[in-house]
Amino acid sequence: MQQHGTIILAEDDRGVRLATRQTLELEGFAVRDVDSGKDALALLPHCPEAILVSDVKMPGMDGFELLRAVRRLDEDLPVVLITGHGDVAMAVHAIKAGAYDFLEKPFLNEILASTARRALERRHMVLENRSRRSRMEEHDDGAERLLGNSPAMERLRATLAKLAPTPVDVLIQGETGSGKEVVARSLHRLSDRRDRPFVALNCGGLPDNLVESELFGHSQGAFTGAVKARTGRIKYADKGTLFLDEIESMSPVLQVKLLRVLQERSVLPLGSNREEPVDIRVVAATKVDLGRLAASGQFREDLYWRLNVVTLVLPSLCERLEDVPLLFQHFACAAAAAFGCHPPELLPETLQELMNHRWPGNVRELRHAAERFVLGMEPGLCRSLEPVGGARPASLETRVAAFERCLIERELAHNRGNLKATMESLDLPRKTLTDKMRRHGLSRDNYVD
Repeated sequence: MQQHGTIILAEDDRGVRLATRQTLELEGFAVRDVDSGKDALALLPHCPEAILVSDVKMPGMDGFELLRAVRRLDEDLPVVLITGHGDVAMAVHAIKAGAYDFLEKPFLNEILASTARRALERRHMVLENRSRRSRMEEHDDGAERLLGNSPAMERLRATLAKLAPTPVDVLIQGETGSGKEVVARSLHRLSDRRDRPFVALNCGGLPDNLVESELFGHSQGAFTGAVKARTGRIKYADKGTLFLDEIESMSPVLQVKLLRVLQERSVLPLGSNREEPVDIRVVAATKVDLGRLAASGQFREDLYWRLNVVTLVLPSLCERLEDVPLLFQHFACAAAAAFGCHPPELLPETLQELMNHRWPGNVRELRHAAERFVLGMEPGLCRSLEPVGGARPASLETRVAAFERCLIERELAHNRGNLKATMESLDLPRKTLTDKMRRHGLSRDNYVD
């Protein structure tokens, strides 16, 4: 018989305990039975995937005391309380105290088995989410911070995970606002350089007379006003990652010097005759086709090929519209926290606008729309969502999936992650709800206070 999971059964009456154990084992569960709450607590560390089924009336430590002790150890471990002396008040008290469910004797065997099965499903989901978060914390998994469940984002995360352990330089190509720096930081966090500096420099954001000093540093007296030596950004990034944004705007003179840095892995500060070795990974970003610029003579071809060891082409937001609801909700919650308010309810008509828009400003535009939405500036939101000429509306399947995800997420937030309340408000069986949550990448843990 297929085993559904492990149950720790606490029951002081030997006859009832053996009968209940036999019932559960016939339903395919593994059962560890004990006759006291103290022994049940002692078993928990050895059965992390188990749930607890306990009688209420027991000597020494009763079911409610056991429940409180369990919640101090692990508040997400499902506890099912059973009693032959229950009433409505006791049932309400049990649920408020954090019990997963409350069963009054006598009950049908099918009811106990069904309750245990649902509780084990919940336990499995909680442990799975904890494991994922643990891996993120252990490895500081920056790729997980790239929000989105679309195939394009899944591929991007997988590619970053493969690239991160290697020392290769990377060129990121993507439209303005598509998240090039987020990707660069994710690559850094996934690498073994994560504890060293991530140095970001916008090549188009500094005057030409400052860029060289900013990049390479200078020695004391190198030029008028250089009263002391300065460490350049490249040297400061030693053993870390140097992110060069808008690399296409770098002047031809600096391109030559950057090429030498990449070839020799050393830097020569202004006014100095001494090369300083550097161990850096260079991640460059561009919003244009750098290969085309190089072919037309507008960018050094040798530098392009030096940078172009690996090129990541980021999808625009209109190429992954299914990620829009998740991103919008994320930005809205972040804005609400920053503004000290609650995000308004995302209505179906607003969601439809979001899904129909082309998003020429990509993720950055979506973030600003979410901030205006939180501030109650609905007209501003709608004006920003005027369809762009030639925009292709999202497919029916994409819109339905996004709407379904939005509704489930809203109910989870309203019910503070309580699956039972969410199941009831959406009129869904528990298994259907959990299946849909897995499909949409939702976890109740994100909504529990």
